Amino acid sequence: MNITAKELKERLASGHSLKLIDVREELEYHTFNIGGDNIPLGKLPQQSEDLDFDKSGEIIVLCQRGIRSRTGQQILQSAGFTNVKNLEGGLLAYRKHQLNFKL
Repeated sequence: MNITAKELKERLASGHSLKLIDVREELEYHTFNIGGDNIPLGKLPQQSEDLDFDKSGEIIVLCQRGIRSRTGQQILQSAGFTNVKNLEGGLLAYRKHQLNFKL
């Protein structure tokens, strides 16, 4: 299951408290992020078992283009999380939507 940049932007703007996991490397995360937990994809399999998240609660996985986050989504689903969404197009799509929205 996926979520679009527009949907995510609207939900964040309306004040929804969302569980976000950004699977980019730490340097990428610190360059630009929209919050959430930074768990690099390579560490996600080990750390997914330690996450203090409701297994049926919604989790949105983020990365730069939506490719690593798709893999992260699969890892979390394999760990028993049932409501995991991938940000389509990643943070590039989010930023593009944000720029178009302001024009």
